[in-house]
Amino acid sequence: MGQQQSLAKAFGCARVVYNDALRARREAFEAGQRISDGELSKRLTESKRIPERKWLGEVSAVVLQQALADLNTAYRNFFTSVTGKRNGPRVAPPKYRSRKDNRQSIRFTKNSRFTVTAGRRLRLPKIGDISVRWSRELPSEPSSVTIVKDAAARYFASFVVEVESVPLPRSDSEVGIDLGLSSFAVLSNGTVIENPRFLRRVERKLRKAQQSLCRKAKGSKNRAKARARVARAHVRVADARRDHAHKQSTAIIRDNQAVFVEDLCVKGLARARLAKSVHDAGWSMFTRMLEDKAGRYGRVFGKVDRWFPSSQLCSVCGAQGGKKPLHVRAWTCTCGVTHDRDVNAAQNILAAGHADSPTLVELVSASASVEQSALEQEPTGSAAQPTQAGISHLQTGEDVKACSPWSCPSPIPPCTTGTTRTRSH
Repeated sequence: MGQQQSLAKAFGCARVVYNDALRARREAFEAGQRISDGELSKRLTESKRIPERKWLGEVSAVVLQQALADLNTAYRNFFTSVTGKRNGPRVAPPKYRSRKDNRQSIRFTKNSRFTVTAGRRLRLPKIGDISVRWSRELPSEPSSVTIVKDAAARYFASFVVEVESVPLPRSDSEVGIDLGLSSFAVLSNGTVIENPRFLRRVERKLRKAQQSLCRKAKGSKNRAKARARVARAHVRVADARRDHAHKQSTAIIRDNQAVFVEDLCVKGLARARLAKSVHDAGWSMFTRMLEDKAGRYGRVFGKVDRWFPSSQLCSVCGAQGGKKPLHVRAWTCTCGVTHDRDVNAAQNILAAGHADSPTLVELVSASASVEQSALEQEPTGSAAQPTQAGISHLQTGEDVKACSPWSCPSPIPPCTTGTTRTRSH
């Protein structure tokens, strides 16, 4: 309990420093002036001597400096987005942090001298030794650790470590993926991944928990308990969805040399009548995992233009059969071939992916062939070293997470499904 209070104090101090710095930058902007990062750091040092801010010295100074670094990063991202130097959606200017935010976090760097003890505890300055449940061993010396508290009052430790990319053995299989709602994904080889519908399965329980929350008086302890129950129910759904996406993406990257998907506009689809089902499927998270793991393990990943008529073309003769309503799951082409709608679309996506990036596929396949031939020339017998294949290779450089046993209500082990992740340098 004392460590939770110490962490709460650190969260609050970091939030105050962030808000003070943001207020100073806004006031300087309104006055037509500029304030440097060094000036903000100097003001932080001086504020610790003021009686109203004396309690800032009760937490690690590194935590407060990292709060200033987060503000500088937020402004940098905003300016690069406004000037068009940053890809992706527009980034809004930084806003004040609230004590009621669902997510609180602090970061310790090497300067703070955090360490993992011989008893596998995480020692943080001015907080103490924290018991953690490790998902796996750290692959290298961490450069920083971020402590995160989520809406369900679960604590996570996210380490930044350096991980070397280890290409997987070459696979002769290539696959196109058609994402959908009736089935989560259909592969060009005919494999069908069923849609788990994690939110739909517990929708009734979530509705009852939300109704119970609405009946509680604002500011009461019973309302706080009800809010925690709603948050725990939602994180269970999010954890299950993330775990499913990790397992499926890992299996696909492990078994295929090249993977192609359709570049869907998920934001646009989420504004239609199937918005809840689209969000429940988690297509963006799944494709992002495929892209990240493909780059890490030497696979080819590509996206096909969203306007490509994958459901209208015949994968055999190439004839276009026109638009088809969603309830049409099979159709017969003029060439006499009867197609399953989703399998045919996946096969067309695979062909379109090859047409868009044929050189990249050939280069990766050639380099993988050279590596495979080199492996075959290694000595065998007692002098040969055992090699790992398949999923064990992926486990070498996967995310490194640790969670605190203080509060972890999810039925899925938080060590394997938490929201924190490792960043590679």
